Amino acid sequence: MTRVVHTRAELAEARAGLKGTVGVVMTMGALHSGHETLLRAAREQADHVLVTVFVNPLQFGPNEDFDRYPRTLDADLEVCRRAGADLVFAPSVADMYPDGQPRVRLDPGPLGAELEGASRPGFFHGVLTVVLKLLQLTQPDLAFFGEKDYQQLTLVRRMTRDLDVPVEVVGVPTVREPDGLALSSRNRYLSEPERAAALSLSAALRAGAQAADDGLDAGAVLTAAHAAFGAGTPGARLDYLVLTDPELEPGPVAGPARLVIAAWVGATRLIDNAAIHLAPRP
Repeated sequence: MTRVVHTRAELAEARAGLKGTVGVVMTMGALHSGHETLLRAAREQADHVLVTVFVNPLQFGPNEDFDRYPRTLDADLEVCRRAGADLVFAPSVADMYPDGQPRVRLDPGPLGAELEGASRPGFFHGVLTVVLKLLQLTQPDLAFFGEKDYQQLTLVRRMTRDLDVPVEVVGVPTVREPDGLALSSRNRYLSEPERAAALSLSAALRAGAQAADDGLDAGAVLTAAHAAFGAGTPGARLDYLVLTDPELEPGPVAGPARLVIAAWVGATRLIDNAAIHLAPRP
């Protein structure tokens, strides 16, 4: 039985009744198979699963899609029930920010101004602020985040480590469509031609990963990824495509690395990433 609560008082009362370990999955709703994977991971690793559904206004810029972001709570609750969630917290904006827009927000540090932060100034201030608030309110033992939003996952891990937040952050691998497109709530905005163009992102990642597997160096890996993106169906406009280490620091010469990409497809901005291993041949 999945219980749904909307206020802080209701959450506190319901949370107190969850004995044993609690895993939280934070969402902005519009749940899809990728979220179900997070919920199943939480179900496997914790005694109880708590889901938050909240479209956070702090992480939307003035020209972004806050007003048109899909709000599908009834369908979301069905997903939660199917996945065995114990408790869903679906607060209003007024419940989350009772004094209006918070004057104090978390500073994500230098990484927060790079990649997504460079394209969306202030984005990670909003993300980390709401994540910390929800961690405080839900008091979980484990928090599950998808690797598709890899920069978010990296910053949440760094925040909990730097601020001594007593929670284990668990990364869950990206869920993809059969053709390779990473699942995202924003995919529903894509027209049929745009959906085809969006495959350029995953094609670039596959090409870079293959180049790494073939023993090419970091420069050649990036070249292969850029070439594959450019060879894709017209309609995708690259924002960035970079090779970093697993902590999103400057890319290594050898060892574990991460390919990270963002692109506009029509009016929709998509992100993706892939883990690779660099072992260039002499």
